[in-house]
Amino acid sequence: MKDIGECHARLRGLFNITVTPFKPDGAFDHAGLARNIERVIGLGFDGILIGGTYGEFPAMSTQERADLFRRVMDIVGDRVPVMLCSAGSDVRVVRELTALAGDLGGLPMVTPPFVSEVTDAQIVAFFRDMIPLSRTGVLVYNAPGIGITLSPSTLEQLAEIPGVVGVKQGDLSPTAIDQIANRIGGRIRLFCASDLAFLGPMMCGFDGISSTNSCALPELILAAYRALESGDAATARDLHRLWYPFRALAREFGQPQTTKAAMSLRGFDGGSVRLPLRDLGAANIAAVARVLQELAADRRSSVALAA
Repeated sequence: MKDIGECHARLRGLFNITVTPFKPDGAFDHAGLARNIERVIGLGFDGILIGGTYGEFPAMSTQERADLFRRVMDIVGDRVPVMLCSAGSDVRVVRELTALAGDLGGLPMVTPPFVSEVTDAQIVAFFRDMIPLSRTGVLVYNAPGIGITLSPSTLEQLAEIPGVVGVKQGDLSPTAIDQIANRIGGRIRLFCASDLAFLGPMMCGFDGISSTNSCALPELILAAYRALESGDAATARDLHRLWYPFRALAREFGQPQTTKAAMSLRGFDGGSVRLPLRDLGAANIAAVARVLQELAADRRSSVALAA
């Protein structure tokens, strides 16, 4: 992505939240990461997201994150847009990574500051400070699991700032989705932050979704998204229902470790998680394997997974 205008134009569709495959000793599996990226691009995903919450950025040093940005952009080039998560608790780190992400041609994804009792005015000022650092603009990440949850009214203020190209919305309550879709839709890009419940936001007018589980079930989630994109809501619904048992396990066992276990079972490069997360134990892996086998045996979908 060259500049803010091009970034806004290309920022839509299904983005794969690419997990960061670590080796058992915690080292990066760079070759595995490259294979995972090439897989989703080859399947036709619209973009990728690197180093986000499920990419385990809190477990990485600033230098590791910067190296990850550079490696990924070398792999991807300009084939698809890339969101690069530059969030952090230290504003100095956020500044450094936001500038780097923009310089590399990616779109920096920034959360509000991780500070108790920060005001809406301070949050807006924070984003005004970040935007000039990136030539591609900034994607606001509204992540309820990380510090502050931005209200629709605050997001509306942020949407007025030149250089804010979109919001990745993690608060998927019906009221919030309704307000955001109708108050700022069309002005900035709206992304649903969860593939567990993306049908509603997309029907309300969101521009795209980001999906962690598509690392493990890329064909199925892509087919569901494309059906919805083409206006075939019934097919999208039926395909989404097919993998509910997997979603149930992901909610029970946690992310990204469930997706990584499923990837490894399918012969993909899932790798390990880093502490404080823990890889799934044998019993949980067996439960994931059973769900994958059931999906592979299901003949209701032409995108049934290989056993």
